[in-house]
Amino acid sequence: MFWNNDDDFDESPFDDEGANDEALEEIKKEHERIYAMPVMLKAKQIYELVRALVETFPDDDDMASHYREIMLCDAGTLGAKIAGAEGGDLFTIRMENAVQIKIAARNLLAHTSGLRMLGISEPHYLQLLRDEVEEFRLLFIDWVSGFDRSKDVQDDWGLFY
Repeated sequence: MFWNNDDDFDESPFDDEGANDEALEEIKKEHERIYAMPVMLKAKQIYELVRALVETFPDDDDMASHYREIMLCDAGTLGAKIAGAEGGDLFTIRMENAVQIKIAARNLLAHTSGLRMLGISEPHYLQLLRDEVEEFRLLFIDWVSGFDRSKDVQDDWGLFY
């Protein structure tokens, strides 16, 4: 799982003879920075909460199975897209990732409404997820406000300008 950052760098991506310890150390520091960001930590909490939540769904219900798959996908998107946005420093790339994060987070909220309506999950559990997504939203706003518009190259698609 991509959340386990304890052993991610045990093996060098470089061949043994030409290993570049300085580059490897820089990669490791960047990885640690990204995975220590408050918005990323909250994304991890949401993923773990969704993972626990979907374990409570009935196994013999097709609709519950559908919700299980899409909720895990949406929850996993949060951290993956944060890492993607942090991996490059172009404003447009960061904003494209941010839009996908927003959609995934809003999907999670919509899923809680569907689950409540269908009686698939306990309302208390669904409210826990809604509360976590709200905390994430506030961290997300703060994170996105730090994107630097001056670090960009126009991509001829006309977005974000």
